[in-house]
Amino acid sequence: MKTENIPYKIYLSESEMPQNWYNVRADMKNKPAPLVNPGTGKPMGFDDLRPVFCDELIEQELDNDTPYIPIPQEIRDFYKMYRPSPLVRAYCLEEKLGTPAKIYYKFEGNNTSGSHKLNSAIAQAYYAKKQGLKGVTTETGAGQWGTALSMACAYLGLDLKVFMVKCSYEQKPFRREVMRTYGASVTPSPSNTTNIGRAILARTRIPPAPSAAPSARPSRSPRRRPATATCSAAFSIRCCCTSRSSAWRRRSRSTNTALRPTSSSAAPAAARTSAA
Repeated sequence: MKTENIPYKIYLSESEMPQNWYNVRADMKNKPAPLVNPGTGKPMGFDDLRPVFCDELIEQELDNDTPYIPIPQEIRDFYKMYRPSPLVRAYCLEEKLGTPAKIYYKFEGNNTSGSHKLNSAIAQAYYAKKQGLKGVTTETGAGQWGTALSMACAYLGLDLKVFMVKCSYEQKPFRREVMRTYGASVTPSPSNTTNIGRAILARTRIPPAPSAAPSARPSRSPRRRPATATCSAAFSIRCCCTSRSSAWRRRSRSTNTALRPTSSSAAPAAARTSAA
């Protein structure tokens, strides 16, 4: 196998990094089912999505025809801090499997967030700031997505409020504190800070988690106001890819999500939300 002289790791140069996100729906003969409003059961349009997404992201979300969406220069510059990431030839796996197939994988763990999620997080935060929003609200399970978005928000000067699955909040203090180090407010979910959280706690009789003790954070001047779920804040969703991912297909584990469409091939997505 190794006689083919294919290196273990293949890197692009910075000049070869993609300048566009690829919208796979533009090339699909059978388009994905539209987002469905859970209240009306009807396909969602621009106005339906405005309480959840930023305007630019709604346009991308509903775009079935544009194959390439330009990546803003500020996002491309951010990517250069940890990209290009290597394409790795899995020689050892091929040998163990005894397969003639050539197996490659993309290594996306070479940034502080530890995953590919930073690729999408910076785009969501960028579009939220571009629209003039002051903060972002999101959910996270084990904490990788929350870590990625906290990095992106710190870079762009946005407030961030994270609702973290309660068991992970208690079992993964490192992730929790990394988010706080980047300036995020982290609340175990369900919590008594939202109507839905209080309803779940009352129904299941789960004791509410204690308020988080203050933790050391980098100083800021001037101090940014806390993120709040108002018209000046955005809701941000975990995405699997840098572009046109299926974020909405995955049922949100947050108890604070106001809207859950059933399917999508979403671009990096962030949106305004009202208080739960």
